[in-house]
Amino acid sequence: MTETKPAQQAEQPLAFRVLTTVLAVALPLGAIIWATNVLRLVGLLFYPEQFGAVMLGLGLALVYLITPAGQGRHRAGMPPWYDMLAAALGLALCLYVAWAFPTLSISSAKTPAGLVASGALVALLLEGARRTAGLPIMLVGVVFLGLGLTAWMLPGDLAGRRVTLESLTWYMTWNTNSLLGLPTMIAVTVGVTFVLFGQALFLSGGSEFFTDISMALMGRFRGGQAKIAIVASALFGTISGSAVVNIISTGVVTIPMMKKAGYRPQVAAAVETVASTGGQLMPPVMGVAAFLIAEFLQVPYSEIALAALIPSVIFFAALFIQVDLEAGRFRIAPLPREALPKVGTVLRKGFLIPLPFVVLVVGMFRLNVPLDLVALYATLSIVVVGVFVGYAGKRLTPAALLEVLRSTGTTVLDLVMIVPIAGIVIGVLNVTGLSFTLALSLVEAAGGIPLVLLALTAVVSIFLGMGMPTVGVYILLATLVAPALVQMGFDPLASHLFIFYFGMLSMITPPVAIGAFAAATIARSNPMHTGFSAVRFGWSAFVIPFLFIFSPSLLFRAGPLVTIIDIATALSAVWLVAAGFTGFSLRHIPAGKRILYVVAGAGMILPLRLFDHAYLFVIGGATLGAALLAHDVISRRRGIGVMPLAEGAAIAPSE
Repeated sequence: MTETKPAQQAEQPLAFRVLTTVLAVALPLGAIIWATNVLRLVGLLFYPEQFGAVMLGLGLALVYLITPAGQGRHRAGMPPWYDMLAAALGLALCLYVAWAFPTLSISSAKTPAGLVASGALVALLLEGARRTAGLPIMLVGVVFLGLGLTAWMLPGDLAGRRVTLESLTWYMTWNTNSLLGLPTMIAVTVGVTFVLFGQALFLSGGSEFFTDISMALMGRFRGGQAKIAIVASALFGTISGSAVVNIISTGVVTIPMMKKAGYRPQVAAAVETVASTGGQLMPPVMGVAAFLIAEFLQVPYSEIALAALIPSVIFFAALFIQVDLEAGRFRIAPLPREALPKVGTVLRKGFLIPLPFVVLVVGMFRLNVPLDLVALYATLSIVVVGVFVGYAGKRLTPAALLEVLRSTGTTVLDLVMIVPIAGIVIGVLNVTGLSFTLALSLVEAAGGIPLVLLALTAVVSIFLGMGMPTVGVYILLATLVAPALVQMGFDPLASHLFIFYFGMLSMITPPVAIGAFAAATIARSNPMHTGFSAVRFGWSAFVIPFLFIFSPSLLFRAGPLVTIIDIATALSAVWLVAAGFTGFSLRHIPAGKRILYVVAGAGMILPLRLFDHAYLFVIGGATLGAALLAHDVISRRRGIGVMPLAEGAAIAPSE
């Protein structure tokens, strides 16, 4: 999230602060104008690409003015002259593209001005992406530009068409399938309006409401501190759509709370990381990547959200079960009742805070309102609630409303810089024809075996996602990998959700687990240890995609009875595996027996359609699991078994 701190603003001249505020406010205002069709109502007609170019220009100018080229995300003082020149040039180039697009996009001749503008704009966007989203996303753009010029040299059937430097440069800006293509349009319309919704919600007291209701509901249970983190992060994450932003926002509260309760630092950081990452999986709002899935597949977003519901429930249930068993093993006590807010009090003070979610759900699922417009309706309801009611003393004053717009403009800069790079990837694959040859090569590498292709896809997805934000990861995988799954015969929706899950898992998977590393900074734990702990707590996310791709019932694509049975089986299996990983069920589990728990859960969790006679493994796993649980019930009644008080402490009889 790109923000300018107030202390740093004080060191900058008033005129400069006004300029950056105007640019920041102009981004959400532009999205509002486009969503409400104001231009059309006053008789002005523009191509979507023209609007996208203007929004990119505003974003480019703001990035170079407030984000330094070196270390750090914030700039103190005035920018150097070359950044001011780059800001002015970026805005001017984008305004030229917006003006010339209707003519040059259909022109058969490549004009010198159009070529220079395209080349310069690509260079500025690459550097803008590096400053906001990091070096990996910029390198993706550079590598694919190089691939565009060398695709014809690739071996065998993998070779693409030969493209000249002039043709590639022209294609990047003046073709609708590249910089100004679908990802950019989704980002500057739907993406910006949903970020506006989130900023309005949190600046009107929504974050405090989420934290308080999580504490009221979960704080009285064992390990309640971790359960508070899970619920709060799920609620926050479904709005922010960014794991790192989620970790930074909620982790500063939840991680110290978990450490104080007795959770090891790397465990506290891991729980927050996994919960924050999973927030992107939770309907009704799943972040920009989920909106892109709907656009790629040309289906209503409501269909994506409905399909994602059961997998997200299983994911959070697995995490919830694991922290509960961890708390049982180490006897982590609930929070003191006197320290917890009352559920009734929280709901009385914030009973209108859920209203925007009602507006979202009704608008998206019942009325089929366009996504950017429904986000504005939800934002309007927040403004009404925030101005007249608020929560915990927070109300939206005129100054706060201006801050909502300004913070939205600075928050979306990462997104606005990422999606053009994704457009470069799509453009190169289209102009060279590599999108088809890469899919064919993946299928051939898997030997035509579906399970091998899925495993290969999972590894490639995690590898390509290292160090990249979720939106960039998904777009990259949707163009490179998803076609191979569809070509193999897998359901398109299940295929895109599959790569969405595994691309997201790069946030918690070492060696480049940027989500885990961000949480480790807050917890003051070893980053690599935190990453491996996050994999242990987030293990279900590595399994769930295989479940729903072989079990359509988990995407609501089967009858209710089959769906209920599959959900119950999956949750039971999750509990068994979590008990084995944690070393605790109803009592402390000896090391050898932990393996049996994992084996029982692994057998139960196998999809029935995975191979012939898979049902025998499910029955065997269920039988073994029932026997293990029955033995634990009997042993506990007899007082057999020991359980440690804490790591490294003396042990005591289990209760």
